Amino acid sequence: MAVVPERRLALLGGGFSTDDGLLDDWVLDQVPVPRPRVCFIPTASGDAPGYIEQFFGAYQSRSCEPSVLHLFRRELDDDALRTFLLSQDVVYVGGGNTANMLAVWRAHGVDRLLREAFDRGTLLCGISAGANCWAEGSHTDSFGPLTHLSDGLGLLSGSVCPHYDSEPGRRSSYQAAVANRALPAGWAVEDGVGVLFTGGLLTDSVTRTPRACFYRVEPGRDGGVDEQAMQCRLLVAAQPPTSTA
Repeated sequence: MAVVPERRLALLGGGFSTDDGLLDDWVLDQVPVPRPRVCFIPTASGDAPGYIEQFFGAYQSRSCEPSVLHLFRRELDDDALRTFLLSQDVVYVGGGNTANMLAVWRAHGVDRLLREAFDRGTLLCGISAGANCWAEGSHTDSFGPLTHLSDGLGLLSGSVCPHYDSEPGRRSSYQAAVANRALPAGWAVEDGVGVLFTGGLLTDSVTRTPRACFYRVEPGRDGGVDEQAMQCRLLVAAQPPTSTA
């Protein structure tokens, strides 16, 4: 009987562009192959060269095969693009403008290919806009002021809010959007946290920062919200082996 691949995605509150890389190691640990193929998609930043350099600087030193998908300087035809994306073990989406990224993806058919890769077992993950995009809706500054965006890919039920603890106004604005049902109930992620979903269910949560966590935010009574803090296990950097005389 054929084995049905697990559909997995991860919301990241950090990684190679912001911290020590413990979350990057955690992402790679989720893939049970010796040298996973990791594709970075920097669409949300307009394929910013510096961001791409950061990715390669972090992942070329790890046990993986890193690559990047350019869409503002696209080089692959439709067949090659499909072959390339479906060959990846991990797709890592960078931060930037969520709304612009989704529009570009849809123009190039990347949204459909990511759904296909997801169904085939590719681990989808990302930070900021790269976390927002997987849900039905998200909390974003894509249009300037903080607001809601209701047309995500829908691979994760509900909504997502990144930078919950680090950007002024994020917490109150997201809570207001959930309270008035502009966004469905969802997940608010603090910086330093990684959250893994398998088959739509929460299966792991980690943090590289003591006391950082993520929250389940749902509409509450009397126009408010119910916010439940979710526990995370602390990631610890591997210690180099000690030498003996």
